Amino acid sequence: MTVSALLVATDVVVSPLFRIEGLAPMSSVMNVIIGVLVDPLYALIITMMTGCIRMLIFGIPPLALTGAVFGGVLASLLYRFTKKVRMSWVGEIIGTGIIGSLLSYPVMILFTGSGNGMYWFIYTPRFLFATLIGGFAGTFISMILLKQRRFIEIKNLFK
Repeated sequence: MTVSALLVATDVVVSPLFRIEGLAPMSSVMNVIIGVLVDPLYALIITMMTGCIRMLIFGIPPLALTGAVFGGVLASLLYRFTKKVRMSWVGEIIGTGIIGSLLSYPVMILFTGSGNGMYWFIYTPRFLFATLIGGFAGTFISMILLKQRRFIEIKNLFK
C-alpha cells in the first residue's frame, strides 16, 4: 500500500511538469514505470487514483482517466507476459495512445454535453505523441531502475 501511495503521489506531482494542453508525457513516463513495477490490478488502482486526484486538484476533464488507466494496465500486462521493458512502452502506446484516445471522444461528449467540433480521432495524435515521448523516457528510466537492488525488491512485492 505504501509503494502504491508513493507512486500515486509521484504521478500527481510530475504529471503537470512539461504538460501542454492535451499532452501529458510525464504521465506516460509514470505509466511505463508502474507497468514494470506492479501487477495489472495495482496498475489499475494507481492510475485510477491518480486520475481522480488530478481531476480534483487541477480541474482537468476526465481525460485524466481515459488517458492513463488503459495505458497503465496494458503496460503492466505486456511487461508481465514478456518481461521486456520496451513491451511496457508498447502497452502504454496501445492503451493510452490508441484505446484511451478513442474512448476520450464519447467521454468528452458526455462531459461537455456537445459534440460540436469533435470527431473520433481528435485526441489520437496528441495522445500518441505524448506516449511516444513519455514512454521513451519511462523505458529508459525503468531500465536504469531495474539495475537497482531496492527497485527489484519492491518489484518482487507485486508478483
